[in-house]
Amino acid sequence: MKSLALILGALGLVVVLGVVSIIGFYNGLVTKSQNIDGQWAQVETQYQRRFDLIPNLVNAVKGLFEQEQKVFGDIAEARTRYSGAATVDEKVAAAGELEGALARLLVIIENYPEIKSDAAVMGLMDELAGTENRIAVERRRFNDWVRDYNTTIKRIPGSLIAPMFGFSERAYFEAVEGSEVAPTVEF
Repeated sequence: MKSLALILGALGLVVVLGVVSIIGFYNGLVTKSQNIDGQWAQVETQYQRRFDLIPNLVNAVKGLFEQEQKVFGDIAEARTRYSGAATVDEKVAAAGELEGALARLLVIIENYPEIKSDAAVMGLMDELAGTENRIAVERRRFNDWVRDYNTTIKRIPGSLIAPMFGFSERAYFEAVEGSEVAPTVEF
């Protein structure tokens, strides 16, 4: 009788420890998932700063240089697409389009001394360069959180527990296709 109670007590302890471990693991996954969401908000904050600066830069350049309307239209379209995006993946794609159009605008600015010498344009360019650096930092942090989370759910016990609670792999922020090629602008 005593040994049966001891065995049942030991089994109860194992079950309680198992449940506590699963709860702790679940809470860890929730925390990591929230960290990813919070870091994505940081990326979006920097994007918003970029989107706020770009119209000012475009208007300053437009005033000096009217013939590159396509680039201005591409920038406006990409900003609109980003604001209408519903998912992180759609926002990443729209941000990539904006980066391409912005790169073409920067090439235009570099090729025209009268634009480069304008104080308003140069001030906006400096602010935009700072914002681009902050975006790169926030994207790196986002990817670090995603890597940590994905590693957790791929390793044991995560690979066994995460699917039970609906946790799945998160996507990294990756460069858009063709971003390794410098843009060319034909005049």
